Order: sequence, then C-alpha cells, then structure tokens
Amino acid sequence: MSSSRIPTDGGGDLKANPFAGLPTLPQVAPAKAIQAAAPAAPTPLPTRSRGRVDLVRQTAGRGGKTVTVVSGFLGISAREKDEIAKRIQRACGCGGSVKDGKIEIQGDQREAAAKVLTEAGFKAVFAGG
Repeated sequence: MSSSRIPTDGGGDLKANPFAGLPTLPQVAPAKAIQAAAPAAPTPLPTRSRGRVDLVRQTAGRGGKTVTVVSGFLGISAREKDEIAKRIQRACGCGGSVKDGKIEIQGDQREAAAKVLTEAGFKAVFAGG
C-alpha cells in the first residue's frame, strides 16, 4: 500500500520566499505631525431666555423602564425639537424620540439633558420625582 504523502518537514517548495519576485517600494520620508487646528470658538449663549422646559423622570406605563421626558416647549418648530433631541441623545449616549411635542430620552438623563438645553438657551427645571 503506497500512498503519496505531502512532506511536512519544510522541504521542497516550502523554502522559497513567495515575496522575492515583488518589486521593492520606494522609501518615503516619515509623515509630518498633523498640526491641530485651532479650537472652534464656543457657541455664544443666547442673550435672552427661550423659556422654561420641564425635565421629568417617568416609569409609568413603560414596563418599569425609566424615561426622561422634556416638555413645555413654546414657539419652536418640530424640526428644532428633533435637532435638540439628537443633541441630547449624543450627549447621553442613548436613544430617544419626539412624541406629541415632547422629547423622550431613554434612562434617567436629566442632568445631561439640562446641560444641553441650557446651552440652547432654555431654562431647564427638574419637575416630579
């Protein structure tokens, strides 16, 4: 019974360098350090308050899950509410939505939401439990 076996001792074709036939690449000088751009000027705070908004933590009717609800917006468009909701979501690192004119953010995110709303010119007031 003779079987042809493949040698595994490294002999034969396994010693050849498969990269030997490739052309060498030209040497490139190391890249210069990227200079950091000047930090952007912070957005100036609005001179006038845009109104009071309530920050409420709710769990009722949500299967025990905590949700932060921002309500009480007066005189702003649905598009602006969506933009504020996205900013709060990015700051909190969580999901959320705009329903019935209120912003709902997953979890108890009242402090981070208050910071974003204050930067947008609103007076954030903690209401409820």
